[in-house]
Amino acid sequence: MATKTANLYARIEPDVKNQAESILEELGIPASSAITMFYKQIILHRGLPFDVKLPPQIVNMSKLTKDELDAEISKGYEDMVEGRVIESKDAFSQLRKKHGI
Repeated sequence: MATKTANLYARIEPDVKNQAESILEELGIPASSAITMFYKQIILHRGLPFDVKLPPQIVNMSKLTKDELDAEISKGYEDMVEGRVIESKDAFSQLRKKHGI
């Protein structure tokens, strides 16, 4: 006997849909199976299976007062003096890896 199914209708940006489906195709996973997997993970986690949060706040230097800017520069200088630094090539490599570029 066949398993009953339900229809799901969702609106999504075409570019997001195309990129995701292209990756799923490479993996050999139909979109409907991926959505079922996602829903099952929601059930198992009793919520979204990943963190949903705002990224760390980025300092907008153009909106800082002189004293705030001086404080931010001092923090960077202290990091450098204390040896809390990495080489620029490593920093860019980490950024590329983190953002998938």
